[in-house]
Amino acid sequence: QVQFVESGGGLVQPGGSLRLSCVGSGVRFRLYTMGWYRQAPGKQRELVATITTGDSTNYANSAKGRFTISRDNAENTVYLQMTSLKPEETAVYYCNGRIWGSSVVVADYWGQGTQVTVSS
Repeated sequence: QVQFVESGGGLVQPGGSLRLSCVGSGVRFRLYTMGWYRQAPGKQRELVATITTGDSTNYANSAKGRFTISRDNAENTVYLQMTSLKPEETAVYYCNGRIWGSSVVVADYWGQGTQVTVSS
């Protein structure tokens, strides 16, 4: 059974930092492009960052310079290090695992999400 489980969310003050983790089970983790997305109340889910099987990274403009995505294939884990957090970044953060085949998504899995609240 494929499963991705996030952890590391919580309450942080503006300007603070958090590191999110997402562990995959039942998967050949190294085959997955991994991503972090977030969804704030009343808004659509949006991309935060992705990391490919070859460790190429991509960031939303809002995340560039402040967030870092990384992966440890030996531990089946992807991380999102977030710094200088802003109140508007309060959201549920979701982990996504995706396999691409010939420009088509052949597998797509989501975690249950972890709440990040940025507030003083």
